Amino acid sequence: MKLRNIIFVPILLFCIIGAAQTASITGIVLDGENNPLPNTEISSGTTRTFSDDTGFYLMELVSDVETTIIFSHIGYQKVILENLLLNTNETLEFNPVLKSNALQVDEVTITANGNRKPMEVLSISPEKIRKIPGANAGVENILKLLPGVTSNNELSTQYSVRGGNYDENLVYINEIEVYRPFLIRSAQQEGLSFVNSDLVQDVMFSPGGFQAKYGDKLSSVLDITYKIPTSKSIKGDFSFLGANISMDTRSKNKKLSSTSGFRYRNNSLLLNSLQTQGSLKPSFTDFQSYVTYQVTNKFSLNFLGNLSINNYKNEPGRRQTNFGTIADPRALTIFYEGKENNRFATELGALKANYFVNENTTLKLISSLYHTTEEEYSDIIASYALGEVDSDLASANFGQSTNNRGVGSQFNRARNDLDALIFNLTHKGTHQKDKTLWEWGIKYTHEDIRDQLRESEFIDSVGFSIRPPRTPFTNNQPEEPFVAPLEAYQSINALNFVKTNRFSAFLQMGTRTEWKSNLLYYNLGIRAQHWTVSGQNVEKISQTIISPRAQFAIKPKWKRDMLFKIATGLYQQPPFYRELRDSTGTINPRVDAQKSFHIVAGNEYSFLLWDRPFSLTSEGYYKKLTQVNPYTLEDVRIRYGANNNAEAYVYGAEFRLNGAFVPGTESWVSLGYMETKENRDNRGYISRPTDQRLKLGILFQDYIPNIPDLKMYLNLVYSTGVPGGSPSYADPYIFQNRLRDYKRADLGISYIFADKNKTFDPNHWLHSFKELSVGFEIFNLFNNQNSITNTWVRDVDSKNEYAVPNYLTSRVLNLRLQMRL
Repeated sequence: MKLRNIIFVPILLFCIIGAAQTASITGIVLDGENNPLPNTEISSGTTRTFSDDTGFYLMELVSDVETTIIFSHIGYQKVILENLLLNTNETLEFNPVLKSNALQVDEVTITANGNRKPMEVLSISPEKIRKIPGANAGVENILKLLPGVTSNNELSTQYSVRGGNYDENLVYINEIEVYRPFLIRSAQQEGLSFVNSDLVQDVMFSPGGFQAKYGDKLSSVLDITYKIPTSKSIKGDFSFLGANISMDTRSKNKKLSSTSGFRYRNNSLLLNSLQTQGSLKPSFTDFQSYVTYQVTNKFSLNFLGNLSINNYKNEPGRRQTNFGTIADPRALTIFYEGKENNRFATELGALKANYFVNENTTLKLISSLYHTTEEEYSDIIASYALGEVDSDLASANFGQSTNNRGVGSQFNRARNDLDALIFNLTHKGTHQKDKTLWEWGIKYTHEDIRDQLRESEFIDSVGFSIRPPRTPFTNNQPEEPFVAPLEAYQSINALNFVKTNRFSAFLQMGTRTEWKSNLLYYNLGIRAQHWTVSGQNVEKISQTIISPRAQFAIKPKWKRDMLFKIATGLYQQPPFYRELRDSTGTINPRVDAQKSFHIVAGNEYSFLLWDRPFSLTSEGYYKKLTQVNPYTLEDVRIRYGANNNAEAYVYGAEFRLNGAFVPGTESWVSLGYMETKENRDNRGYISRPTDQRLKLGILFQDYIPNIPDLKMYLNLVYSTGVPGGSPSYADPYIFQNRLRDYKRADLGISYIFADKNKTFDPNHWLHSFKELSVGFEIFNLFNNQNSITNTWVRDVDSKNEYAVPNYLTSRVLNLRLQMRL
């Protein structure tokens, strides 16, 4: 591929993703009594390695090529893994059992699609996560390129899946559930994703129809596995947006290992590209560590710790937004006074104990404590003028606002404090018998929320304070004096102390069998939860739910590699604290769990094209939702009605083509269509805030054949506009306007000086680097003007109210240095 392709491919949008040309296989070698077997030789052609004292091994393979791997040890029968074909950067976990008293030859066939998950889970390579550019690079950056995942705000790491909202997604790290801050209302206030990409080993994602072992949410599961290091290393990632430093350690006796990461991020580079100018001081700091200690061959301990502090300080100055049409251009000019101070501090500590009873049974005990203190303090006075735009090219004031007509001011004040403590205690177990795997679990959760809401908004138009739109009043001035006190246009004042105790449990069974020479997979499970809500001046209410779930897949014995799958079940979401709190801040403990009946059907077709592996995945889905708790969405802030007065539906279809379009790379193009509507109080069906109709996501990597170390990474997103931008007090049955379509492209170009395939002599200055790359990134490559909310202002002459877009970031250049020692 020639250099000119790098220019033409983004324009043609025929794009994909890539990475290095290797894959990995890892695991623990065991003997017949389920004890680790050290010094086992693992060989593949001329490549060989040995398991360590704990039985652990790791081998790198050439991707996209069929491989046979042999596990051998003196006195034990060999284990042969045949026909292994992995995608680029894919990691397969395989734990062989070598027996000394019986002939054992395991033949495991993995198709061109690699380590296929036959049910409903998508595996994402950590290398893609770390390489692909984005304003918020990381796991969520990749998820947003999937067909059923929606996020029209590059400053946010939150996402909605198949019509759900941000609160309907489960996130686990090594089976430990993690949480997001509560009070964040704007993506500008967000900082780092909880997931540290430098610590990640595996990423699994399910957009619906997931198994019973996952919790009670309506939309999706993101299941992250942090790595257990096998050697010492230090890695750094530096850019104009901040710095990430991670370190892997392992003790001499190989029993204690840890992977830790420190991250600092400053979003000034991105926020300064917004139209609002001023003094912005956003800083986000995070430290995480995952520690593993192998107490005995059968007992191990894991610890996950996290400390995160987000500080957002903003003193806005001036903003001018031009909008309207060519024939009637208009401008909104705003002058600000005051400042905004937000602080979010979170801590998480989790301890996990693993006991391997025998080669068939494993028991786990997990405890975690999550604590967050959040402060949202702001006093912002905005004086605005609505006028025309000087379009005379010869004028000295070209582009400036003239003939101001709409003049007014707005005062926003907030004093919000939240303190939340969440404790979890979980037992999980697995038992393997023949080809059937039984899994079970029981969990206790205690939530203690202390929340004080104090918000108000005053609007002044040419000296007259505007009263709330929903409060009737009579004003006969000047005949009669109007003596009613000043009242905020919008206000909330609430103090809540709420406690929730939850007991949940699940049981599931998964197996693989043959039916008329066809491979058949199925998983059957059931979940249950009982919870009690109580608190200060809150009625004590208890409720119980039961949720059956099932997944089926069949791989016909055809010449073509096809897999058909279907998943169904009842998914219920008991209310968390925010879902109990209505728009006035009042707690309603009688809110029921939202219910969603899922049915998901799909097909995976794996094939070879140009002697390289490709896969076409297609899925269709339908969700019927009842007892829906309606909500409003403004930027990233969700506010619920705290009732169950609606029903809804979601349906859609998705397609994703991935494969080695360019030799040595993996690529994908995804396309999705979705519709979701709700019916409130039998008033008829209207679009929900997440009604994202069309979504196109493309990832692409390229390199110059003559300079293969010069690589390009590109991602592109196009999605149609979602309903939104209406005033927060508006009736959604009256205001059903949509935001503009979201279009964005992020480009990264880097040169690799050193990596695992490019080493140097001891005397060379690059010898000490295991990895070193330098490059640049261009965010919003085509400088598209995307918006997520509107500012509503009045024209005193025409009495019209105008929706002025609040634009997101424009084109930004970022330099980046990545290294590993």
